[in-house]
Amino acid sequence: MEKFTLKEWHRKQAVENFNKTWDLMEKKDRTKKEDVEMIHTAHASRFHWGQIGEPLHFARGEWQLSRVYAILNMSESAMFHGKQSLELCLENNIADFDLAFAYEALARAYLVKDDETRMEEYFALALQASQQVMKKEDKEYFISELNSIKLGSRT
Repeated sequence: MEKFTLKEWHRKQAVENFNKTWDLMEKKDRTKKEDVEMIHTAHASRFHWGQIGEPLHFARGEWQLSRVYAILNMSESAMFHGKQSLELCLENNIADFDLAFAYEALARAYLVKDDETRMEEYFALALQASQQVMKKEDKEYFISELNSIKLGSRT
């Protein structure tokens, strides 16, 4: 049996739950049981990062929670976690990919809420933030994700 320090164990749990959540997010034919599991794994990942991570990990965890709730059409929870992600980015000078995705999370949350005005506002902020994304592949991926909002996609 492998021995881990407490920090290593939390990190392992955070990563495994994040990846499990991602797999569930991308699954086309998720069951209701898997929807609930997706909520739990996203929260578990964020919890474990909260024990040993840094603000960047927290912001990414909050983003993932926001996306999970947007996928499940739960706008209030999607907004709550999207705002958490954005606040963490702004308070900790986290920019680039993560700041752009924090704005994207809120645009998507407002799409779910059917608030087109606020969705457009955060979409524009996300697009503006994407100009600071340094890596070409990251920027292209981000733009494809952002554009899925305009197509009405919550995933």
